[in-house]
Amino acid sequence: MKKLKKFLLIIILLIIYTYVCNISMLPSNIILMQGETLNLDTILGINVKNTETLQASSNLNNSIVEQTGQLNLNLELFNLFPVKDVTVNVIPKTTVIPIGKAIGMKMYTEGVLVVGMSEIDGKKPYEKSGISTGDKIIEVNNEEIDNTDELIACVNRSNGEEVQIKYVSDNEEKVTSIEPVKTADNEYKLGLWVRDAAAGVGTLTFYEPSTQKFAALGHGINDVDTYELIDIANGELVTTNIVDIVKGKDGSPGEIRGTIENGTELGTIAKNTNFGVYGTISNINRLNLTGKTEYEVANRSEIKTGKAEIMCELENGKIETYEIEIQKIYTENNQDNKSMLIKVTDEELIEKTGGIIQGMSGAPIIQNGKFIGAVTHVLVNDSKMGYGVFGDLMIKQMREVD
Repeated sequence: MKKLKKFLLIIILLIIYTYVCNISMLPSNIILMQGETLNLDTILGINVKNTETLQASSNLNNSIVEQTGQLNLNLELFNLFPVKDVTVNVIPKTTVIPIGKAIGMKMYTEGVLVVGMSEIDGKKPYEKSGISTGDKIIEVNNEEIDNTDELIACVNRSNGEEVQIKYVSDNEEKVTSIEPVKTADNEYKLGLWVRDAAAGVGTLTFYEPSTQKFAALGHGINDVDTYELIDIANGELVTTNIVDIVKGKDGSPGEIRGTIENGTELGTIAKNTNFGVYGTISNINRLNLTGKTEYEVANRSEIKTGKAEIMCELENGKIETYEIEIQKIYTENNQDNKSMLIKVTDEELIEKTGGIIQGMSGAPIIQNGKFIGAVTHVLVNDSKMGYGVFGDLMIKQMREVD
């Protein structure tokens, strides 16, 4: 009898734990596009209701949401116990102009990013500071640090005296101190390698005329040393000059090589996210959009396996359209930018690039007269295969920038 009671108690506790985990993992804030299905991954017994019409007592989960604006939902257990409030912002359908143009990006961090460490004459002044690769230094001796030059000047003014450093590690501000070491050149060093900017070449995905916003890449820009997403303070979108195309092959991805020296500024970058780079276009004339077609952004439910097209620039000033095939669609995936498995089928593109190459990330994908997403990745073992991100995810990320 005691064993049975223990067994039942364990079962009850497991059930309670399952419900608590499910409820805690459900988001408190959601962005949906008009016409998209509300899909909260709830378990049996948890109903989703509109707090303004609770009398209707109907479960709104897995239903299409057409009304734009803010929707306040209440999650109830067995229609009796409120367990969580969820706010849903339903954004209206929009149209964008797919671009496919190769562009350059310059991004500047808040503070300076620590990308490495090295000994100075056998000494490690940073050793007990707690600072590690990937951290950001934002102040030295209560002076704000915006770039590497300011850090160098601040440390040299110390004349070897211990400096107090405020830095950010894992989104938490911390304070430490380091005693600089004097070098043979009569300069003072902390033994930290730092960087305050990053630059690269990619593809401009689309321009939204109603907001003058842009989206690019379809994935974020990671630091080459720390491999972490760069947390930017601001940035510039600039023109690029394509200088070479390195053809990809299985096991060795190719790339679009371009230079951004003497590039003309197109706009400002507001945010670097896992779903792309976003900002505002200020020099619209430089994009030459006269006569370009606006496309409605498709909900993911409208995307089908089969033929589609991508737009990209492989020669300066020449944006071409190429055929691809969408092989799989991961409709429920909101966690990363691998929304669709795609394959390049256009023989001309295969001849030019071998398939998907670096720098092509952000190439817009069009299907059935609608913008459905952008190229994000190539499969290293098969250069003709890769991934694309849903267009609705890019629009949602862009709205979060506002």
